Amino acid sequence: MSNPPSLRDSKKAATRLMISNVATRLFVERGFENVSIDEIAIEAGVARKTVFNYFPRKEDLVFDREEESRELVRQALAARGEQPPVPVFQALMRALLDEQHPMLRINRRPIQFWGAVADSPSLTLRARELQGTLTDDLAGMLADAVGRPHADPEARLAAAMLMGTLVVAYGEALRAFRAKRKAGEALASVMERGFAGVNAALAGTAYVDRKPKA
Repeated sequence: MSNPPSLRDSKKAATRLMISNVATRLFVERGFENVSIDEIAIEAGVARKTVFNYFPRKEDLVFDREEESRELVRQALAARGEQPPVPVFQALMRALLDEQHPMLRINRRPIQFWGAVADSPSLTLRARELQGTLTDDLAGMLADAVGRPHADPEARLAAAMLMGTLVVAYGEALRAFRAKRKAGEALASVMERGFAGVNAALAGTAYVDRKPKA
């Protein structure tokens, strides 16, 4: 069992979240390039240095939940028992969708958020960089789960297909929401088709099967 966070850590987490929320609101309202760090600090009621202590890059104020995503995957894989890692990852994504976790929630706020990202060349570039980083990290976690090196091509293939599935599924859900269709159903449909492709591509490996082929 993990130890509960200390009061100091809880306060730091709350401050970080508050700064991020303020920055995201300003970026959505005015555009990423039109908001300065000084303006964010003033609006949040903190020093400029405090903003940089929590967010070394301005872009980090927008994409501030990637570590939470990694931790969710790490915890799921650590608790998987004898289950292969890819089905465990897929089950986690289904659970997050069912519980409307912010990672997979589709409403007006993410529409506005991704609209602001699309309008900013620097944020669009950062989003692509993060997708690549998260894919590499996922490949490493999958490889660790089955005792393979991080460069294992099957781990890299699984991670690339899983991340690609989530990106395409989320994008389709955003389009469905704009078209006043059922965004959750659109996301789930594309996600399941992608997952089926991953399972077919990795069939017979330790990533998907309990008893992989020799």
